[in-house]
Amino acid sequence: MFLLQAPAVAQFDVWSPMPERFRRPERSDWADANRGGVPVDSFLEGPVFDREGNLYVSDIPWGRVFRIGPDREWSLVAEYDGEPNGMKFLDDGRLLITDYKNGLMALDVASGRVSPYLARRNSERFKGVNDLIFDAQGNLYFTDQGQSGLHDPTGRLYRLRPDGQLDCLLHNVPSPNGVALSPDGKVLYLAVTRGNCVWRVPLMADGSVSKVSQFFTSYGPSGPDGLAVDREGNLLVCNPGLGYVWLLNHRAEPLNVWRSPLGTSTTNLAFGGGDRRTVYCTESVSGAILCARAPHPGLALANPRHC
Repeated sequence: MFLLQAPAVAQFDVWSPMPERFRRPERSDWADANRGGVPVDSFLEGPVFDREGNLYVSDIPWGRVFRIGPDREWSLVAEYDGEPNGMKFLDDGRLLITDYKNGLMALDVASGRVSPYLARRNSERFKGVNDLIFDAQGNLYFTDQGQSGLHDPTGRLYRLRPDGQLDCLLHNVPSPNGVALSPDGKVLYLAVTRGNCVWRVPLMADGSVSKVSQFFTSYGPSGPDGLAVDREGNLLVCNPGLGYVWLLNHRAEPLNVWRSPLGTSTTNLAFGGGDRRTVYCTESVSGAILCARAPHPGLALANPRHC
């Protein structure tokens, strides 16, 4: 009889909490809709590193983007009328943001100016975009989550090609969230939060998807959120309902589990450090950045300028 080996369990360290001067313990439209009106002083998401080792994170309810330096000092890069979530670099000076309120937005990190990038599809507003990733050819994959769930499985997965063509690849997802690509770019992993699982989406040579399957099944009150892939092709899965980050092999078997020491809202993650073996995770309810050492370096992220 084959017995699956239990995963190694470890606890995250607290790398940097949000300074008190940036916290806003007030009601917001976002908190009214997503936290039952309870005041939320911040809700961090979208971690991504620049080439100098600065970590950028978004703050959804207050429309803010922060930069955290290697010295762990926080600075406000932008504040605008939006609800920013996932972020990836378009080039060395601009971040592309999935903004629930406004669609895709571009942020000039030097000036703090935020401008529309793709606000609508065929003059129709998105449901509420959530996360994004570029492939090696410059195609952008992003999720349109809105308030979809098992009661309303109408969330979407889009691909925006470099020539501007927008393809809807999936339109039947109960809460599509984080996205990640396999090292060869032939498989997209899709976090399905309200389905409490991760889908495996094969990307075909003709641009279509085929034989989409359920790769990993989780449990708890809130399912998978942010995703990342390491150089060995292992998948990291944030689970904000449990306060976990899973490290799964190619068969979706858990190899490692990191647990949050602060709360249960481990929402998204990014690889950083000189050897790219440190995992930095947003713990959104406490407003802190967690960190842990991973067995393998993270897969390098593509952006259009370098594709």
